[in-house]
Amino acid sequence: MVEEATEKFYKEVAKEMKDIKIEHPLYAIQRHFATHLHHDLRLEMDGVLKSWAIPKNPMLAENKKILAVQVNDHPIFYGLWEGIISPGNYGAGKVEVWDKGTFEILEKTDKGFVIRINGKKLKGIFVLFKFKPPNNWLFFKKKE
Repeated sequence: MVEEATEKFYKEVAKEMKDIKIEHPLYAIQRHFATHLHHDLRLEMDGVLKSWAIPKNPMLAENKKILAVQVNDHPIFYGLWEGIISPGNYGAGKVEVWDKGTFEILEKTDKGFVIRINGKKLKGIFVLFKFKPPNNWLFFKKKE
């Protein structure tokens, strides 16, 4: 079972991020140099960041589907945090913001979302499709 980050860790991050301006709803992708390099997709929904770990580079060609594994929700401010999670802690390693911006939900069903991402690197219509509940999703850019 995956452990969650500690409340102490989030309090420390919250102090660092208190003066950061956030555009809402926040979309972010963080590059996470943990046990394995991966990217974390973050989408602000229901007062938290819904989060998916993406093991491959998220620069997507249209209709190229990649795995996105849903992980624990995170506080909204965490999506713009960069730093080092110290060894011995959940997610230990370097975290950097790879892309950020806003997004709009175009369609929402029990199977997933169609969203318009307005990031600096990723732009356009993307799909998050739940294909193997509860945690495995596909993430891909939709042909416009």
